[in-house]
Amino acid sequence: MTLHKAGYSLLIKLLLFFIVVNIVLFFAVGSLIVRYAAIAVSAVLYLGAVNFFRFPKRRITLDNDTILAPADGKIVVIEETEENEYFHDRRMQVSIFMNILNVHINWFPVNGVIRCFRYHKGKFLKAYLPKSSTDNERTTIVIECPNGQSVLMRQIAGAVAKRIVSYAPVGGEARQYRHAGFIKFGSRVDLFLPLDTDIKIALGEKTTGSQTVIGYLKPISNR
Repeated sequence: MTLHKAGYSLLIKLLLFFIVVNIVLFFAVGSLIVRYAAIAVSAVLYLGAVNFFRFPKRRITLDNDTILAPADGKIVVIEETEENEYFHDRRMQVSIFMNILNVHINWFPVNGVIRCFRYHKGKFLKAYLPKSSTDNERTTIVIECPNGQSVLMRQIAGAVAKRIVSYAPVGGEARQYRHAGFIKFGSRVDLFLPLDTDIKIALGEKTTGSQTVIGYLKPISNR
């Protein structure tokens, strides 16, 4: 299994922690049952953390007009809404909730140039709640696509997630095969798309990051 670099430091710290805990229990507790139980629990928890940071190999087909899912998870919002941070107009919002069992890598949903990156401190409400999009710790990434249209991607920390990692420098190139970032332990990703986007997913549908088609951007000449 390949692991994502965002987990290297944490996994090393966890491994050392479990080793120390089990050494202490080995000398402090005489019961073999307790010793073996501690080892078993430590192994399960550590393997769970390792699984969380897994880095799946995926074949990605690039297309300038296709919007790919930026994350594994479940579609929890598809609605027209007012986007008041960057565009200040009406947009189609598509939100993906990632539970703790999902791969938590975030991919760029479209190809283009990164025109804006902002980090916002905030609360840690449950990520599936509507207010988490504006109240939680989050990032905002705006990508200008080759046809001149722009897509906003928002990484949102949840009640458990306490750290967002982003790889989106302003002026940098966004490509659908590249990682936009990583959110640790339960979170959500919002997309704000042009109103005339041809949406191809449904509420409640499960998504696979960099694979599931969210929709298609209409050529600017047809708008």
